[in-house]
Amino acid sequence: MNSVVISGAAGFLGSHMMLHHMQQGDFVVGIDNYCTSDPDSEHVLKIKTALKDSGNGILLHGDITNYSEVSEAFRIASNKSVAVHGVAVPLEVDTVYNFACPASPPQYDRLSMQTLDTCYVGTKNVLNLAKLCKKATVLHASTSEVYGDPHVSPQPETYWGHVNSFGPRACYDEGKRVAESLCYDFQKRSDLDVRIVRIFNTYGPHMDPHDGRVVSNFVRQVGNDEPITVYGSGNQTRSFCYVSDLIAGITSVVSLAANPGHPVNVGNSCEFTVNELTAIVKKLFPLSRSKVTHSPLPKDDPRQRRPDLQRINFLVSGWQPEVTLKDGVYNLANYWYKLGVIKNRPIQ
Repeated sequence: MNSVVISGAAGFLGSHMMLHHMQQGDFVVGIDNYCTSDPDSEHVLKIKTALKDSGNGILLHGDITNYSEVSEAFRIASNKSVAVHGVAVPLEVDTVYNFACPASPPQYDRLSMQTLDTCYVGTKNVLNLAKLCKKATVLHASTSEVYGDPHVSPQPETYWGHVNSFGPRACYDEGKRVAESLCYDFQKRSDLDVRIVRIFNTYGPHMDPHDGRVVSNFVRQVGNDEPITVYGSGNQTRSFCYVSDLIAGITSVVSLAANPGHPVNVGNSCEFTVNELTAIVKKLFPLSRSKVTHSPLPKDDPRQRRPDLQRINFLVSGWQPEVTLKDGVYNLANYWYKLGVIKNRPIQ
């Protein structure tokens, strides 16, 4: 039984990673402050019930910017039992996933200072605690947003990016860049096994329907006969990765015998315009009355996004995204239909 700590464990990606390691039979301690997630959401209640029934972990309400709160998660994971308040115990955590951070534009715009604190103070706390462990492997979740509005496509890990440090997206873009710098410094100065994945646009069940991302926006709008909000011309491109493919890619990087030594892109390299995504979503709801409306393109919104996957394909044998955009969007729509988030039933 491995011992695993996951920050941001109630969020979109963190919750899927919680379920993955629970299914593997690991002892999993999650921590989340619920600033962008709902403790009463279906997937969080599912995780809490499964943890209670198995006894193999716990989901804590805590903030990684608070050292004592995140250290409690490490202590529980090390003891594989109840918390040991105020008692120093050897930290013996096998794997740490640092997923905590607001990740959608409306969220990090509303929580800009908290986003910056999470990226720097929170990541530093996690890395300092992981450094105290005997054998921990740390997986830090970075983002394709470190590339900004790129001048090259696809974006390889060697591209340094085109990022505005003084704008509405800077708290997230630059916050994630400084978090990568922290990971580099800890790896260099303390030999901590910290690995970085740069996550490209991901979607699927457990998403917040109101998180402001394009897939969730379109499915919620078309599924409820609302106007479809397309920013700009709709010719900007994105590459969409279904969540199960992303989790498989991330865990494959964690499982590598040796640290890659450099960030690794994880995503799907199939590129679509926003207009093409609109057509795919509308086709799933043939009776929907939704019509496209255009709004101004947000400041610093990237014009293209597509991962260069040569590095992960070299490092990992056999990993490739498998879920098509059509099937993935249907899965998300059907999930929300069953939860009552949308009223129109998708047709595959």
